[in-house]
Amino acid sequence: MGEIVDINHIQLSDRPLLVSDVDDVVLEFLLPFEAYLASLGHHLLPKSFHLTGNIVSLADQRALEEHQVKQILHDFFDRQEDWQRPFGDSVNQLKQLGSMADVVFLTAMPPAYTQQRRRLLDQLGLDFPLLATESPKGPVVKALHRGRSLPLAFMDDMAHNLHSVADHAPDCLLVHIAPQSEIHRFAPKTAPQVIRAEDWSAACTTIVAHFNRAKTPTS
Repeated sequence: MGEIVDINHIQLSDRPLLVSDVDDVVLEFLLPFEAYLASLGHHLLPKSFHLTGNIVSLADQRALEEHQVKQILHDFFDRQEDWQRPFGDSVNQLKQLGSMADVVFLTAMPPAYTQQRRRLLDQLGLDFPLLATESPKGPVVKALHRGRSLPLAFMDDMAHNLHSVADHAPDCLLVHIAPQSEIHRFAPKTAPQVIRAEDWSAACTTIVAHFNRAKTPTS
């Protein structure tokens, strides 16, 4: 079931709400993680949409065990400030969205590394609230929105997170953005109601249109 996510410190205004994932949405993950692997003498050789089984040692081409992959991933999150950079034009587009809506970051990451991510986002001027959890995202988004009548949007690179939010917040606009990479060829497909954005400009246009439609009076 995952840990309990404390959202009590997050105060929303009477504006629309955008909830956004971070890795490979706001910050690059895959490219810097591959660079980090190379620094350790490893390589990502995708045969499926998983890290375990697809990270091999350059010395003998053996796949790393699950516990080794987990430790490397945790070490990367511990050092994320040295490796991760903005994903596309995320910084400028998020600042634009933040002028018209509340923004909350919901990152799929062990909560122990929240402070490292907080510092990195703050360095980029992205001081929006941050929640780190390994729990399903749908219930968290539902709890954040609290049944308000204001428009809601959610961005993520993972189909299962988008579908989780769809199950718990059916009126939410779902936007899928992800890097173009070899491993993403194996990624599960998103449901028909999920909108694919090729880049942050397209994502921002879609979200702004969704928020503005809610302001338009109906006859």
